[in-house]
Amino acid sequence: NWDLVGNNTPIFFIRDPIFFPSFIHTQKRNPVTHLKDPDMFWDFITLRPEATHQVSFLFSDRGTPDGYRHMNGYGSHTFKLVNKEGNPVFCKFHFKTDQGIKNFNRHRAGELASSDPDYAIRDLYNAIATQNFPSWSVHIQVMSEEQADKHKDNPFDLTKVWSQKEYPLIPVGKMVLNLNPKNYFAEVEQ
Repeated sequence: NWDLVGNNTPIFFIRDPIFFPSFIHTQKRNPVTHLKDPDMFWDFITLRPEATHQVSFLFSDRGTPDGYRHMNGYGSHTFKLVNKEGNPVFCKFHFKTDQGIKNFNRHRAGELASSDPDYAIRDLYNAIATQNFPSWSVHIQVMSEEQADKHKDNPFDLTKVWSQKEYPLIPVGKMVLNLNPKNYFAEVEQ
């Protein structure tokens, strides 16, 4: 098995993995009061200017997708692949929704967050159960080692995207979700 860690944004909050545990703590409850504390998030963000790209994306309409079927996915990291000739290349994965991008406005997102926090899971499950199979067109961007050495930015920086003009999307297939798990824990969580 190979799991591709992904996100619904092509970038992330931090470039240096040493800050990942600190970022995760911003998503937790206050250790003293055990209340949610938005100041922890904003304190972290204001100290990490490279997070601006991700925060801008997250707080735009694209940050509140209408369920999983209507959002793109990205393999976040840069991967090293070896082609059939044995030559290594660097790659970024893109999953473009075939259902079209659809987002909630902040009012609808707020309503669902309180009244139906499982909306996205239910929508995906029901679509598959009724054979309205969601799909994503899978693309990659490819960069050679030589191109990476000459790239203006660090091509492994999670806070930046690769130019699609310089590194165009190459279609490689389609991901279709056509079967719901019978036991979510056993088939997905483990």
